[in-house]
Formats: sequence, C-alpha cells, structure tokens
Amino acid sequence: MIEKILPSRMAVEEAFSDPPGAVLFPAEEELIRGAVETRRREFTTARHCARRALGSLGIAPAPILKGRRGAPIWPPQTVGSMTHCTGYRAVAVAHRADVLTVGIDAEPHAPLPDDVHETIALATEQRRERELRREHPGIHWDRLLFSAKESVYKAWFPLTQRWLGFEEADIVLHSNGTFTAGLLPSATEAALAAGSAAPPSAFNGRWLVADGLVVTAIAVENTP
Repeated sequence: MIEKILPSRMAVEEAFSDPPGAVLFPAEEELIRGAVETRRREFTTARHCARRALGSLGIAPAPILKGRRGAPIWPPQTVGSMTHCTGYRAVAVAHRADVLTVGIDAEPHAPLPDDVHETIALATEQRRERELRREHPGIHWDRLLFSAKESVYKAWFPLTQRWLGFEEADIVLHSNGTFTAGLLPSATEAALAAGSAAPPSAFNGRWLVADGLVVTAIAVENTP
C-alpha cells in the first residue's frame, strides 16, 4: 500500500496482521520489557518488517535499537522509517547513497478529536482544511494533516537531531495526493544554532487513503 507513494529505490515491507513467527533480538526485548501486549505486537511486527526490508537491500538481520527521542537506529549507510497503527505496520528503508531521509506515517482514516486538532493545526492550515472539506467531503483532512506532520518530523529529525513541534511546519495538502511542508524560520534557525548543517526549509510529500487508512510519506532522494 504505502509503496505506491514512495520512490522505487526504497525497500518497503508492510503487514496488516502480526505474524506469529516474528521474534526479537535480546537487546530489543530489553526495550520492550514491561510493555502491554498491544505495544509488544506493534514493536515486534515493525522490526520483523524492518529486517525483511533491510534483507532485500542485502543487509543481514541485526537488532534495531533506539536512539535519541526513540528514533530507530538503522544500520550504517542506510536510512529508514517505521509506522504502525491498528491493523497496519510498515517500514521503508534505502541505501543512504540513494535516499537522504525518509518519513512515513499511517493512521486510521477517521476524524481527529477536536482537542488534538486544535493543538496540531495552524490557523492557516485550518482555513485550507475547511476549503478542502467543502470540495472533497469524503476525506478526513484533519487526520491527513496530522499524519503529514508526523512524516515531516520523521524526515526532519535524522537530518537535524532536533525536535520539531507541530506548530513549526505549515502543511499545504493538495487533493491530487501530494502535500508540501514549509518549515518555519523558528525551526531552521534553532537547528542552525544547534549545529545542523543546512537544515531543510521545506519537504514535498505524498498521501493515500485506502482500506480505512491514511498513509503519508516523504522521501528526499539523493541526486547525482
């Protein structure tokens, strides 16, 4: 599903259920010690998908641990992103020579709670959402906006090692299955001050709604 909105150079694995044969490395078990069963299944299946995707790139199975702010630590010279929600898990990976950064997200295609929407949406984004709802009422644009912001953060963090608040990215959703994300000056200036080399000022992404899910993706390809 999500491979439809990612470059062909990326290796993608997804699961709509949790395979009973999926196992964790001991170091991964430590990360999930004491977690509830739902969280354990999500975590295990996501890493199962990750190893399958990395295997298609010729990379042997290994633990996928957590780095700063819980971001997955990918093998050297690779980039990747994970996502999971009820009934869906997905991973996208690539060689760093092909893709600079990637961020993916999946959400149930359902309205966001009002209190969440007010927290994550800028006034400009809410205005554009209202216009989109009038033209395309079958799409939950609020949930799509949330997912796009999650993908932006996942693409941004590996490049800057800096937190990005929901209010620091202005997302323009397009009805043709694409979106653009402008990073506000506060984000790029803070990243520069923290030592990030040339943080991105914008991202382009794609989205898809199908099978009761909304998925979004950003992949910045390396050009020769």
